[in-house]
Amino acid sequence: MKIVRTIADLMAAVADARVAGGTVGLVPTMGAFHEGHLTLMRRAREANGTVVVSLFVNPTQFGPAEDLTTYPRDEERDAALAQAEGVDILFAPSVDQMYPAGFATTIHVSGVTDVLCGAHRGPHHFDGVATVVTRLFGLVRPDVAYFGQKDAQQVIVVRRVVRDLALPVRVESVPIVREADGLAMSSRNVHLDTDARQRALGLNRALAAAQTAVDAGERDAAAVLAAARADLDAAGVDPEYLELRDPDDLHELTRLDRPALLAVAARVGATRLIDNRLLTPPTRSDA
Repeated sequence: MKIVRTIADLMAAVADARVAGGTVGLVPTMGAFHEGHLTLMRRAREANGTVVVSLFVNPTQFGPAEDLTTYPRDEERDAALAQAEGVDILFAPSVDQMYPAGFATTIHVSGVTDVLCGAHRGPHHFDGVATVVTRLFGLVRPDVAYFGQKDAQQVIVVRRVVRDLALPVRVESVPIVREADGLAMSSRNVHLDTDARQRALGLNRALAAAQTAVDAGERDAAAVLAAARADLDAAGVDPEYLELRDPDDLHELTRLDRPALLAVAARVGATRLIDNRLLTPPTRSDA
């Protein structure tokens, strides 16, 4: 595996790899790898001739009161894990490489960034995500880019950027990877103490309760949300948001007559967690 830190070295390494033929798969990350990241790398490895992983804690997607300085970082460990998964190029740039002096461009996506995490973290968050991902796409020019479904809104935003700018890359979403007890894997999970870790399980239980209600025939969004909220209350978790949204454009849903994205965010202790589930009403033959 080649570790590169400059844009010039990245572009040269990718150009050399393309000479060998095959597609290029990109896995954009902020590091602190867990099984979710490794799953993305494996998916990329299975399908592409060259796998590029970026490792960059992107400052532009963090607000002033957010956890940029405490975000977990361990490049040596991450590099070893990436190498074990057969990654070809690990791009670990400095902030100055990604945003050199005079950098003045921001990618803003309207509509789908105004709700959920966009509403609570502020417009800077998805502006930062869209800008850094677009920059990575321009540098690597991947055929396929891999993202985890845990960040469902991020996937929707990136797909909108790709569609609107006609970028020649396919965005592949990979299902959420969970711990044995159901907690969605996240780099921030390391900040949970024993009590917070147990309370955090309420997020996935709430999603499961909503699916149970839908499977039982409930179609009213308020009733489905109430079923999910009951499990959050039982866990002592007050959600930042708990909403049912259209999985394509994120407009709010009042009835579940088709698949719906149930998304939740909550601070458990000092740690902000997100999770989601696609709720699919059973067809008449399934009922």
